[in-house]
Formats: sequence, C-alpha cells, structure tokens
Amino acid sequence: MTDLSDTAQREIVDRMEVADLFARLGGLLDERRIEDAGTVYHESVVVRSPKGELHGLDEVTALLKRSTSGDERSQHTYTSVLVQVDGDRARTTANGVTYFYHEGSAPHRTSGLRMTCEAVRTPAGWRFADAHIALAWLREE
Repeated sequence: MTDLSDTAQREIVDRMEVADLFARLGGLLDERRIEDAGTVYHESVVVRSPKGELHGLDEVTALLKRSTSGDERSQHTYTSVLVQVDGDRARTTANGVTYFYHEGSAPHRTSGLRMTCEAVRTPAGWRFADAHIALAWLREE
C-alpha cells in the first residue's frame, strides 16, 4: 500500500467535501429545507440559471422559497461530478436530473441540467460561490 503525503490526503478530502455539496444541495431542495441554503451556498454566491441571474444568498433563498411553494415535489440527482481543487478554491462540474411530481404520482416533468460551479473554502466548510446551471433538456408528461 502506498502512503499518501499530507498534501495528497488533504486534496482527496477536499475533493470529497466539494463533491458532497451536490448531494447536500439536492437534499435540501427535495426536503424543502430552504433555510439551510447557507450550508451549501456562500453568502455572496452568484447563480446563473434559466430563471435568471441571482446575487447573494438572500436572492437565492427567496427564489428557492417561491419555487418550492405548493404541492409539487422534486427529486434531484447529480452524476459525473468532477472536482479540481486549487488551494481554497475548486472548479466543479456535474450533470443533474430533476424529477417533478405530486406525492404518490409518477413525475409529470423531468429536466436534465449541466452545472458548472466554483466552490470556496470557508471557516464553516466548502460552499458554492458561483454556479452556472444550464438546461440540457426538458420533458413534460
């Protein structure tokens, strides 16, 4: 077995923690824990998506609250996550599929997304500081 240097070990841990942001984001969206957005997004985050451009955690949180009203539910999945760490910053990409449904029913809308993000290390852990969310496809049932 090869012993890894402290630097190599730190990079592996950093990559895992940054990749974990996607799972945490999906969880808080699916569970409607919008008040936890600050555990994934930096306070000065910039998010570009098909819904427009948002600046800061307050704008992102406000949009998420509006988007999760009503009885429509979601299930977010992220795959092909790639992370490149450079000190206290990381570039990451992922594919996402989001299923929209009503409790007990099959999805009525599904979308495929491509995300390109930059994460930063903060005293509280890694957070997305910049996110570009591009719609790859949309299927309505």
